[in-house]
Amino acid sequence: MATLEELERQIGVEFTDRELLQQVFVHRSYLNEHRSFTLGHNERLEFLGDAVLELVVTEFLYKNYPNPEGELTNWRSALVKGEMLAKIAAGLNFSDYLLLSYGESRSGGKSKNLLLANAFEALLGAMYLDQGYEVCQKFIHTYVTSHLEDILAQGLFIDPKSRLQEMTQERWGITPTYKLVSEEGPDHAKTFVIAAEIHDRILAQGSGSSKQSAQVAAAQESLKVLLAEQEAK
Repeated sequence: MATLEELERQIGVEFTDRELLQQVFVHRSYLNEHRSFTLGHNERLEFLGDAVLELVVTEFLYKNYPNPEGELTNWRSALVKGEMLAKIAAGLNFSDYLLLSYGESRSGGKSKNLLLANAFEALLGAMYLDQGYEVCQKFIHTYVTSHLEDILAQGLFIDPKSRLQEMTQERWGITPTYKLVSEEGPDHAKTFVIAAEIHDRILAQGSGSSKQSAQVAAAQESLKVLLAEQEAK
């Protein structure tokens, strides 16, 4: 089983407060099944880390790019969105450290983007408290802002639904529609599946914890389909 010492070596940060680092990976559900566990869950650390992340990324963009506010806002959103943070967290094997309830683990909690992204923000919160702003800044530049060139090159700062609409309007003169395919799970943890359609053709489907996130996922998958078709011509 992976240890927190391995994570520290991987990210190049050694925590003074070991319990603070452990708390980063404690999900609320874990405490419901382990009443004697002495640490709290990671939500307050996540709250703090979210603010640290936004400040560091905003400062980086302000100092390095003279672009208008609107463009910088879009770039920042692309850098700090949950999907990006979850991808980074997955690359750092955060799922090996998460403490979840049995039920949450069985439902695939360790691979859920939301939980991975939350843990990443919680790590930033803990790092800020334990190591200070400059260490957080270095870590964020290494793992987050370093993705900006790819984001700009691939146009990932544009909302997927907006990109898909632009592409379908240019190609066919109409906008895509989104239809609910299914919804499963209890009210507090539903999963929605939505299809993006054009001319009664289903381009792709996407799933998410809300209808909006499922629509975005469907748009992202649809873009892949249309871009692949373009390349094949």
